Amino acid sequence: MALTIDWRLYVLIDTGILGERQPLDVARAALRGGATVLQLRAKTWLVGEQVAVAQALLPLTQAQGVPLIINDHADIALAIGADGVHLGVDDLPVALARSIMPRGLIGYSPEGAADAARAVSEGADYLGVGPFATTATKLDAGTAIGATGIAEIVQAVPVPVIAVGGLGQHNAADAIAAGAAGIVVASAVTSAADPAATTRQLRSIVSEARTAKERA
Repeated sequence: MALTIDWRLYVLIDTGILGERQPLDVARAALRGGATVLQLRAKTWLVGEQVAVAQALLPLTQAQGVPLIINDHADIALAIGADGVHLGVDDLPVALARSIMPRGLIGYSPEGAADAARAVSEGADYLGVGPFATTATKLDAGTAIGATGIAEIVQAVPVPVIAVGGLGQHNAADAIAAGAAGIVVASAVTSAADPAATTRQLRSIVSEARTAKERA
C-alpha cells in the first residue's frame, strides 16, 4: 500500500495489562503524549466488547490523524472502519486478510526472516519484530532477538520493521540504531505513573535516535 505512516511510536493498548485503568483513558493519554500509531489488543474480551471499545477509540485517533489498528480481528477492523489489523502466525493468513481488506493496513509478527519475506509477498505493510528484549507482556514471545535480530529482518524486507517487546526509555534508541522504523510499547506506557509524559519522552528518544542514524 502507498500509505505514509509515522511509525515512530506505536502504542499497544493491551487490555490484559491495564489493571484498573480504562483503555480509553490510556489511549487519550498516549495520544496527548504523541503516539503515532495505536493498537487495541483485547485477547480475552468478547467480540462485542472489543467492538464497543474500538468504536469509541476511532474518533480519538482520527482527531489526531493517528492510525487505529485492531489486533487479530480483520472483521472488527473492517466493521468499524479502523485503519488496519495486526496478525500473528496463528491468525488469519496475510494473503486472506489482504483479499478482504484491499485498502487497509496489515501488520504481521513474523517468526524469522523467511516468514517475514513471505508475509510481505502476501501483502503485509509492516512487521512487528521481536521480542527486542525480555518481556512479560507477551508470555509466548520467545527469546529476545536484540539489535542483531532486528537488523536481520530489516535487511530481508522492503517494508517498515517496528521493534516490539521489552522496550522502554533505556533501550528504544538501540532498536532505532539497528534499523527499526519505530518501536511498539505496551507496559512502558500503560503501566507508567504518567502515561502521557512517558509517551512524550519515548517519542523524543526515538526521534533523536532517528536523526542520529540519518546523520551517521
